[in-house]
Amino acid sequence: MTRVFVDAWDPSYGASFEGGDGGDGPGSSSSAQVDVEVEVPAAEWAPIDVPAGARVPDVVFLVDGVRRNDAQVWTAEDDGTSYAGLAASFAAGVVRCDLARGAAELAVARVGRGLFTASPSLGDVRAGTVSYEVHRVSGPGEASKLPAAVQGPLTALEIEISSAARDSGSDGTDLLIVDGPLRNRRQLPRTIGYVKTQQKHYLPAAQEAIVPRLRPGQRTPVFQIGTVWGGWSWYLRLPGSSGAPWSGIVRVECSPELSPEQAIELAEVSLATLPRFASSAYKDPRAPQNLVPIAGLERRLRGMLGDARVLHRALARDSARAF
Repeated sequence: MTRVFVDAWDPSYGASFEGGDGGDGPGSSSSAQVDVEVEVPAAEWAPIDVPAGARVPDVVFLVDGVRRNDAQVWTAEDDGTSYAGLAASFAAGVVRCDLARGAAELAVARVGRGLFTASPSLGDVRAGTVSYEVHRVSGPGEASKLPAAVQGPLTALEIEISSAARDSGSDGTDLLIVDGPLRNRRQLPRTIGYVKTQQKHYLPAAQEAIVPRLRPGQRTPVFQIGTVWGGWSWYLRLPGSSGAPWSGIVRVECSPELSPEQAIELAEVSLATLPRFASSAYKDPRAPQNLVPIAGLERRLRGMLGDARVLHRALARDSARAF
């Protein structure tokens, strides 16, 4: 008899595993070349437990960012042309978790605001006491593509504050967890990317069959993804899952610049560390993947962005005064 599982995530957040029909969309197979024999031969793939004596860092930094679209704008150029623009607010922060003391604190958090447009003439825009710094995008700057342009400045802010947090309190043995793929943050030392929504099939069928067999606190062997943003990666299952095949599964990755031995060591550290941050369904609609410190950080950062309605009114008022 076919069993039915209800995804623990609130449906307004999508699904923790976005399966598809094999087409070019969520749930489709990745075209990347994958090496599954980094840690063990392909035929010997099996769930891996936390090894005895696995190193757990005394201090763990978790970094995340949020963004919000504040207003859509349009320009009127001197030559009669018009360009779309997007006024957006974004913020990034780092939570410092001292596992030895059982304490967590906000290490650093910063807010940025930008006006994203292809207009060649538009400058920074004021909204009351707030300034939106202009970011010129390449190409025609279609309105539908402007939200994606916010990710670049947000990532740069995350890198900046990650370095600042570590400079103020790192002994060189900590771990930095980035919420999402590493991408151009892979130069950060002792850092892992934490991917909580699974949208692509990376593994061959024989190795992917191991993933649903993972018990809480187990991981797959390390494998290598051969893409421009690829690197070393592995799956693990967090505690508190619903029992569905992919419930509680996250994909973790680290820099391709590391040696295989260093990647395996980070995989062991992640398995000993991440489960203790797993969230509970009665507290978080994206449990267990949305880590407790990340959830608290997101709430704090959204509050720092200010009232979107106030900013929208200020933008409309001050823009009208400019013409």
